[in-house]
Amino acid sequence: MSRSVKTGELFERIPPYLQELFEKSEYPWDLLPQIKAYVKRLTEEGMEGYRFLSEGVLVGEDVTIYPGATILPPAVIGKGTEIRPGAFLRGAVITGENCVIGNSSELKNCILLDRVQAPHYNYVGDSVLGNRAHMGAGSVCSNLKSDGKAVVIHGEEEYETGLRKVGAILGDGADIGCGCVLNPGTVVGKNTSVYPLTCLRGVYPADSIVKSQTNIVKRKKEAAE
Repeated sequence: MSRSVKTGELFERIPPYLQELFEKSEYPWDLLPQIKAYVKRLTEEGMEGYRFLSEGVLVGEDVTIYPGATILPPAVIGKGTEIRPGAFLRGAVITGENCVIGNSSELKNCILLDRVQAPHYNYVGDSVLGNRAHMGAGSVCSNLKSDGKAVVIHGEEEYETGLRKVGAILGDGADIGCGCVLNPGTVVGKNTSVYPLTCLRGVYPADSIVKSQTNIVKRKKEAAE
């Protein structure tokens, strides 16, 4: 099973305001050092259909922000997104449209494309989550190695990121079960599901079911009606 890691292989639809950033990044972890400056530029220039919630924080139409949520600049919150009580956005965050940021979920230096769900007690730091990606309750993106060294992506080859902090990269439609730990530099392919309580490390193929690190099966195609 192919273990794709390139940006163009993991994400199909990129919002127009992010295309410039994605097109010049061959690998998704290349996006991470650019996020803060890019979000800041968007907030300084303004975006059609978006308004300022506060200085450095742009929100689209029909965004719902519940009492008790905290959003630090710079941040761009996509149209129709819901930010629930106790959510903490620590800055350098971009969410696409119709995302859900749940109670007690914490985000920093990350990009969420459209319809991403991090609805219950999730940590998403230094990460990129593709369209319709879902994180089960209590699943977290660990972004710093215990030895503090630069993160290496362990796929079909070793990819040196040169970065101390790299969380997780989730392809479009990836579904992470409850209580999973995604170790630094984990990449989950498009439309791949992960069993609850799984500890992930390395690169996982698209269209698969991850039952454990060593038990990965190809997802069966649904029969045509």
